[in-house]
Amino acid sequence: MWKDFLKNTIKAGKKLVMSDIRYIKGKEPHPRETRVIFKNVDREGWDPSIDCYMKDGGYEMLKKGLKMTPDEIREEVKTAGLRGRGGAGFPAGVKWGFIPPNNEKPVYLICNADESEPGTFKDRYIIHQDPHQLIEGMVLSCFSVGAHLAYIYIREEFPEGAQILEKAIEEAHANGFLGKNIQGTGFDLEIYVHRGAGAYICGEETGLIESLEGKRPYPRIKPPYFPAAMGLYLCPTIVNNVETLCHVKHIIEVGGQAWAKTGKPNNTGTRILCVSGDVKKPGYYEVQVGHVTMGELINDICGGLKDGRQLKAVIPGGSSAKVLRADETFTVGRGDDAKEISIWDIPMDFDSLAACGSMAGSGGVIVIDDSRSISWVLNNINSFYAHESCGQCTPCREGSLWMKKISDRIVAGKASPEDIDTLESVAYNIDGKTICAFGEACSWPTESFVAKFRDELTADTKEDLSGDIVNQESELAAAGLK
Repeated sequence: MWKDFLKNTIKAGKKLVMSDIRYIKGKEPHPRETRVIFKNVDREGWDPSIDCYMKDGGYEMLKKGLKMTPDEIREEVKTAGLRGRGGAGFPAGVKWGFIPPNNEKPVYLICNADESEPGTFKDRYIIHQDPHQLIEGMVLSCFSVGAHLAYIYIREEFPEGAQILEKAIEEAHANGFLGKNIQGTGFDLEIYVHRGAGAYICGEETGLIESLEGKRPYPRIKPPYFPAAMGLYLCPTIVNNVETLCHVKHIIEVGGQAWAKTGKPNNTGTRILCVSGDVKKPGYYEVQVGHVTMGELINDICGGLKDGRQLKAVIPGGSSAKVLRADETFTVGRGDDAKEISIWDIPMDFDSLAACGSMAGSGGVIVIDDSRSISWVLNNINSFYAHESCGQCTPCREGSLWMKKISDRIVAGKASPEDIDTLESVAYNIDGKTICAFGEACSWPTESFVAKFRDELTADTKEDLSGDIVNQESELAAAGLK
């Protein structure tokens, strides 16, 4: 298999040769899928070389886009309504428009390939199997925003992906799609791969920028450090996710209006859902945004829950998204259009999931059945965030560790019922009190699990341990978390 080939090549210290890599046929797309970004993933006979890519029409959209003006490309992206696929869901074309109009500084574009959100595993497939799609989307995006230098920031745990990207950049250079005077248009662009150290906080755009500058990745305060105005080296900088940048190529191909007809209003296009947990067929699935409900995703596309199991909960947008309980009802729509729906009927789009009290996030759908202990699930999440806090903000640095300590006690059967209240209190003392959104990322899981599964969490505690709370309460007060 291709992964074994790559590993053996790296171990032997040999140079990676793309023409030597042929992907075997993987799983067939589900009939409910609309493959656009993942058209070539696990495609029989496909390899990541530029020759294979160009035989399939690769870089033709770059040639088309370079004949347009930068403003025309930006307007097409705005018309398409492309929202960021990295987590926040902010409109990409609008973000591009935030670059100051009279700017005289260099403009940079950064591709965020950190992909550190637990439950998310889409960008790495693009990088491993279709790197030129990303490069083509990046060149078009750079041309639109006036950037002549771009970076792909990739986490250290993707060493093979970094090698593949380096090779793809060399191939793009050799074929005149990067470097000086691209395709005779006078447009110059260089792209470099920058390997991060594997920190979750580097998925946050200003933390990423600090890391790229060679500093500790402490996120910056916004305002004034909005990247589009004061980003890399305090110059205007656009930061977009891998999947987001790939979509730009396809928008140029069909036009913004046609592209916006896929998906649903304000939730246009396709997006890749990464389904993990307690389903029969976990994996990646590219669907039109909002055209698939939670129930259709779990029961139809993913083959249903494991035999004999019942759904307990779903985390719909990566581990930082608030959990949705299986027996809840949710209100979506406004006014006369408002209606109550079950978890099975939630459309998988940005606005519907937000209306249900969670978020689409990075597309990482984590399914939890009735075999799972909620205490264990929450402890697993809390352990991750305690490890990944950058430590810049006291509420997050101290609070994330305290949430882990308390959930450790719950799982070990050494907590009292009062610990649940303390756990919730710590979470609310982090939420909204930090420089970046990591505070919310680590506190929202605890807030939502305690709110929706308090009875189950309390059942894992012991009444006769209430006397142990006194010292803990005083320590929390001293840390400013109580």
